[in-house]
Amino acid sequence: METLISKCKSAKKPLVVAGCVPQGSRDLKELEGVSIVGVQQIDRVVEVVEETLKGHEVRLLTRKTLPALDLPKVRKNKFIEILPINVGCLGACTYCKTKHARGHLGSYTVDSLVDRIRTVMADGVKEIWLSSEDTGAYGRDIGVNLPILLNAIVAELPPDRSTMLRIGMTNPPFILEHLKDIAKVLCHPCVYSFLHVPVQSGSDSVLSAMNREYNVGEFRTVVNTLSQLVPGMQIATDIICGFPGETDEDFAQTVSLINEYKFPQVHISQFYPRPGTPAARMKKVPSNVVKNRSRELTSVFESFSPYQGMEGRVEKIWITEIATDGVHLVGHTKGYVQVLVAAPESMLGTSTDVKITSVGRWSVFAEVIQTPDRRKEDTKSIGNESIPNKCFPSSELEETCSCAVQSCEREDTLCKSTIQLDNSRLEDHNRRNVIGWFLRKRKVHGAAKMKGHLLESKVKQQTEGRSIGNLGFTDWALLGGMLLSSLTIVALLLLLGFRTLSSK
Repeated sequence: METLISKCKSAKKPLVVAGCVPQGSRDLKELEGVSIVGVQQIDRVVEVVEETLKGHEVRLLTRKTLPALDLPKVRKNKFIEILPINVGCLGACTYCKTKHARGHLGSYTVDSLVDRIRTVMADGVKEIWLSSEDTGAYGRDIGVNLPILLNAIVAELPPDRSTMLRIGMTNPPFILEHLKDIAKVLCHPCVYSFLHVPVQSGSDSVLSAMNREYNVGEFRTVVNTLSQLVPGMQIATDIICGFPGETDEDFAQTVSLINEYKFPQVHISQFYPRPGTPAARMKKVPSNVVKNRSRELTSVFESFSPYQGMEGRVEKIWITEIATDGVHLVGHTKGYVQVLVAAPESMLGTSTDVKITSVGRWSVFAEVIQTPDRRKEDTKSIGNESIPNKCFPSSELEETCSCAVQSCEREDTLCKSTIQLDNSRLEDHNRRNVIGWFLRKRKVHGAAKMKGHLLESKVKQQTEGRSIGNLGFTDWALLGGMLLSSLTIVALLLLLGFRTLSSK
């Protein structure tokens, strides 16, 4: 942020800085001479920009009312709506600046949120994320609670399960009294069986120093209850390594907690003192110790195989985005397990049944289960190759390709190589043999000719219409090789004949 601000100032560009930082740290030296708009005044950003372009410095930070829910927006993903249900926080964690930036709890009414749900579904949204600093605290300032809101939203979701709901992060204290009601909502067919519940430490003494307002036993109650009442429940959590005063024993308790539950997602961070927070004045743990603890906990977490045993299972997934490799689509199971499938982009925004073919550390690979209708759609979208597109990660690629889509640098190249035709596994031993590849290709085209009467004419047109000018590189190479071989044989025969005549 400081670098960007410096570049804009040097270029003499009009500048508006928005978000938590100017709201919570308005006296930063870097913010001098630039316009700033706080997190609760985003609905007035047009005014701020217009005044800044006129050469005026604007500092709009005081909140009077909540921002409107229907502000004009362009979604990064047209299928996903991120819907804030409340702003601010009831907590007072000693390390956090959220309270400084976003202030006390302010909840939107149930009616306004339900109206927004109806609007976004009419826009074609297929996944709704409820966003908040703490969803569990929702409504405490207006006399309602989270279960009331969730039940009202679920009643609006279409029964065909075409739109799914994902509940946002909740801290343990406020969800404890609603656990059974929350579990009932998480069991609903249109709600992902997933919840993000930060624990931050496995030590009660550290939690007390953080002022987290719960203990490890209460966190266990949340996890155990939801896991017991919600089939396929997936829980993510957060850990802060090296909080001031954390001893080796405290850290060992954290490692033990993570080892015990083997959470599929753990967000691990090193403590960083935020200026103006009570924790910034506490005695720090040496930085090398903090780094070592972070590495150790990361190593423990990465040793788990949370999706082991999913191979062969049939799951319903909701597909909402394209993977960074450009080959796979990204879908999620009801437990919000990330699933990578090789399928046409026309499947974005839809749900389908898939069969899990392999599992990785961060996601699983699957193939779409073909139905007669789906097979026709896939054949039409794929074009010349009248064959459903599938992904069969080989054993040697599973380990490399199964890393997180966001962090796997080589996934693009490796995962592309896993997309094969239906008979690729049967002829894997010929994979490196050019002639074998050529014969396989011809075999596939021959099989395509026999696909039913519905595709017969199309396949015939594709087969008969192929001219020499449309041959691929390998075809040309083989034809060239055959021609060269023929010329060589003719030359050898001529030479042999010439020598024979000479000898006579």
